[in-house]
Amino acid sequence: MGFTIGSSRGIRDIRSSSRRRGRSSECTAVAEFTGLWGWDVVPGARAAAGACSCGRADCRAPGAHPLDFAPEVPAGATLDEVTGAWAEFPGASVMLPAGRAFDVIEVAEPAGRRALVRLERMGLPLGPVTATPEGRAQFFVAPGAAAELPELLYRMGWDDPTSLDLRGLGPGTHITAPPSDRAGLGPVEWLRSPALDSATKPPAARLLLGTLAYVAHRSRA
Repeated sequence: MGFTIGSSRGIRDIRSSSRRRGRSSECTAVAEFTGLWGWDVVPGARAAAGACSCGRADCRAPGAHPLDFAPEVPAGATLDEVTGAWAEFPGASVMLPAGRAFDVIEVAEPAGRRALVRLERMGLPLGPVTATPEGRAQFFVAPGAAAELPELLYRMGWDDPTSLDLRGLGPGTHITAPPSDRAGLGPVEWLRSPALDSATKPPAARLLLGTLAYVAHRSRA
């Protein structure tokens, strides 16, 4: 099956094909991520009763890390290719590597929800935003933001990202993507779903950071 990256018809084709063939919601999501948004995807571990599916008794992040032995599904993979790859790791969670097509700015979920409302009212460009069961909101931004975060905040008059409970996630980190469960705590959800105008070109962090920092500061105060 073929489709064009960035095509709304492609989204419909993926979902209708998945329903016809009985593929899992994870396969559908992965095919959208790889085929439409140009994201690499990694099969991840799941957790149940505190035990991680990776099999390590001393796992430090049960159900919240990629499977070391699972290869990435590369950007551009089709639904059939995704289905074949995911069949090798049934039940895997869907994880996205940060630092490639996007970085992530993470903040406490209540502050993130309030900031999202403000940003939408201001008409600023926004990328996808997730909410994790640990109570974090994750804003997708252009690559490079994680490394630049302290300097960007300093220029805006904020001295310390940790005092704002802001965290940048870049190269070497992974996030769990909807609809997957994270750490046995529940599913990750979209606060703002990927869209044609934002998923392939997420906004520069500086456009969002002032509002995120202000709302995070007010929330902690």
